Parts: sequence; C-alpha cells; structure tokens
Amino acid sequence: MKQGVQGSPGRPLAAAGGPAPAVRPVPVQRSSVRGQILDALRTALVTGDLRPGEVYSAPVLGERFGVSATPVREAMQQLALEGAVEVVPNRGFRVVERGARELAELAEVRALIEVPVIVRLARTVPAERWAGLRPLAQETVRAAATGCPAAYAESDRAFHGALLALAGNEQLVRIAEDLHRRAQWPPVRRGRAALVADAAEHVALLDALTAGDVEGVRGLVRRHFADAS
Repeated sequence: MKQGVQGSPGRPLAAAGGPAPAVRPVPVQRSSVRGQILDALRTALVTGDLRPGEVYSAPVLGERFGVSATPVREAMQQLALEGAVEVVPNRGFRVVERGARELAELAEVRALIEVPVIVRLARTVPAERWAGLRPLAQETVRAAATGCPAAYAESDRAFHGALLALAGNEQLVRIAEDLHRRAQWPPVRRGRAALVADAAEHVALLDALTAGDVEGVRGLVRRHFADAS
C-alpha cells in the first residue's frame, strides 16, 4: 500500500475517468490511513470538492491522495452507510443529491430529537456544568469568522455532540451525529455572515442554559433549527 494523505482544499477532486493530479505522498501511520482518508473525504463533501451527482472511483481518488484504492474504498463504504454517497457497480461511488425538501426534512427530524432533549437538560443540568461547553461554543465563533464551511461544520458538530452527551444517552448522540452529517452534504452555500449568525446562536443558547432560562432555551433551539432548514 502506498502511504500518505494529502489534499488541496478548494480544488475539486477528479471524478471517475478524469485525470488524477500528481501529489507528493506524506508518510502517515498505516493504521490511520483509512481514518485520514475518511476525514479528507468528509471535508471534500462539506466544501463541495466532491460534487453532488458525480461518480468517483476509488483508484482515481487513491492517486489523488497518494494511497492505494483500498482505504479509499473502505472510507467510501462508510460514507455510503452515512448516506453521503451511493455505490455505482463497476464504476465507483456517486455523491448524493438532496433537494431543499429533503434538507428541510432532515432539519425537522433533528429538531424533533434535539429540542426536547436540550429543554430537559435546561431543567436538570446544574449551571456550573455548562462552563465546559463554553470553549466549544467559542470555537464555533472562531470557525465561522474564517468563512470556511469545513472548519465550521466540524466545530458545529463538536458543540452539538458535547451538548447532547450531557443527556447520558450514547444512542441519542450517535443518531443525532448521523443526522447532522447528512444535513451537511451536499453543502448549502452559506456566506460568512450566515455562519457567524449561526455561531452566535450557540453562545446565546449557552448563556440561556447557564441562566436556567428554560423558555429562552426552547425558543433559541427552535429558531436555530428553523434557520437550518
């Protein structure tokens, strides 16, 4: 197996049958190759470098990242389980296309799960426990300020995941994360101002949670998901 993962953010990846740009492999631990490829592909999905409707082959992407086709194929199979791509026999993997209705449905399902959980946490979690989430909320603000959708997506998932983890239900966290990822690709073009406003809602939500303002929390979370749809 060739080893190394290297990508170039902002440059579309070659689709099946297209040219694979030459890259200089960067040595990595063998056991981490699949994970690095999976992270790189998730980033490419969020940024739009992997284009909805396009078919990508594992060998072509392997050349692009400087690895063999095997870890790429394994990573793509994981993305298929997450609903980001679908298998095209003898060709590769097609990036899914989602319309506005499907994205709105995902936002609705996320709200049905997360809103009551967060409201319950507002009633039961002591004020001092919320301090641990402050750095994550601030990280979403920093990521939003960069205007980078991939950086913001990662910080957004981290904040929501840590918040829901306080419910002590691992299945809930897994399901919510899966829905969150599905809602983030294909990417909805959002400008820096929209990302900054979204991140500001995290800070406002955390302030309301710390203050024990249950109704304020309810309104903020509902608005947060309404904006996402």
